Amino acid sequence: MKIALINENSQAAKNELICNTLRSVVEPMGHQVFNYGMYTAEDKAQLTYVQCGILTAILINSGAADFVVTGCGTGEGAMLACNSFPNVLCGHIVDPSDGYMFAQINDGNAAAFPFAKGFGWGAELNLKYTFEQLFCGESGQGYPKERVVPEQRNKKILDEVKKVTHTDIMTVLKNIDQDLLKGAVAGEKFDEYFFANCKNDEIAAYIKSIK
Repeated sequence: MKIALINENSQAAKNELICNTLRSVVEPMGHQVFNYGMYTAEDKAQLTYVQCGILTAILINSGAADFVVTGCGTGEGAMLACNSFPNVLCGHIVDPSDGYMFAQINDGNAAAFPFAKGFGWGAELNLKYTFEQLFCGESGQGYPKERVVPEQRNKKILDEVKKVTHTDIMTVLKNIDQDLLKGAVAGEKFDEYFFANCKNDEIAAYIKSIK
C-alpha cells in the first residue's frame, strides 16, 4: 500500500517526527510512505488544511496513494476538508482504539490527526501505537465480530450515497479556485512522487496544465 503523509502549515515543524514514526511502523509491513510535506514551517509552498483536503483528493482519486495520513492542530479541519471531496473517506483519529475501529468498521482511506491538541509528552508513542492499529491488517473486517455484516453493508451504502452527493473529481479540479489548487500541488516533492505513481492520465494531464 502507498501511504501519503501531508502536513499543513501550523504543524509543519512536526513533519519529521510524524514521518519517521509512520515509516517505523508501516515499512516493516511492506507499505511505502511518500512524504508530501510540509517539511518545515518555512517551506516555500505553504499548505492550509483546506489544501490538505485538495491534495488528499488528488492523490486518492488518481491512485497515486491508497491511504493519506494528514491532520492539523485539532484534526477537525483537515477531516472536514478531506470529506468535502469525492471518494475520500476520512476519519478523525486520536488514539489506538480510534485507529483500529476506523479501519475495521469504516474502512476509510484517509485519517486526520490532532497534531497540536493533546500532543505533549509521549505523543510519538501514541502515534506509533495508533499507526500500528490503523494499519494492522486488512481493513473493513468489522468490530465487534457480531456486527460485521451490518457494518460492511453500511459502508457500501455510504459509498453509494457519496456518489450522489459529490461531483466527480475532474469537475472539482476544473471549478475550484485555481490558485488554491496550484498551491496544493506546489510542494517540493509533489512532481517527483505524484507523476511517478499517478494511475489516472486525465488527472495527471490537468495537474500538469496548471503548473
